[in-house]
Amino acid sequence: MAYENNNAAYDLSLFDEDLYTSAAPERELEDEPVRKVKKKQKSKIVEFSEENVNKARRRKHNPAKLIIGGLCAAVVTFVIGAIIVGQVQLTELNQKIISAQETLADTQSIYTQNQMKLEASLSNAEIEKHATEVLGMTKASNAQKEFVSIESGDKAEVSAQKGENIFTQFIESIKNLWS
Repeated sequence: MAYENNNAAYDLSLFDEDLYTSAAPERELEDEPVRKVKKKQKSKIVEFSEENVNKARRRKHNPAKLIIGGLCAAVVTFVIGAIIVGQVQLTELNQKIISAQETLADTQSIYTQNQMKLEASLSNAEIEKHATEVLGMTKASNAQKEFVSIESGDKAEVSAQKGENIFTQFIESIKNLWS
């Protein structure tokens, strides 16, 4: 009946358990659970002699690995020590630079103060005051001035240089050759 339907792909009655049963005989449920026969298993415990146990407990050390490990540890220690020493030296030098800068700033301040004091003490008014009070000087009057007149005009004299050295004589001789 179900096969008479043309739309077999959607025929769910084919899968209905109430109407159709399988060809296999039904299994009767037993009250007792099925016992599985266990295979005899070998014991998983392995026994070792005391000597073998002690050998297994002891670690075997490879001398080459120990030497390489020791050398690596020494190199790492040396590098870390060098870095620390470098940082200490850098810190000390920075402290010296800072103290030198402070000393320079103090010295420049003192220099500026001394320059200001010097400029204040060397003003024209201070010089005139010192000259009149301490040295007893007075300003020049017309009676103290003496005028000189030259009738022949301005003259200039060139003084001869004494003791020319060899280099200047050599240069002068070359100049004379070209002129």
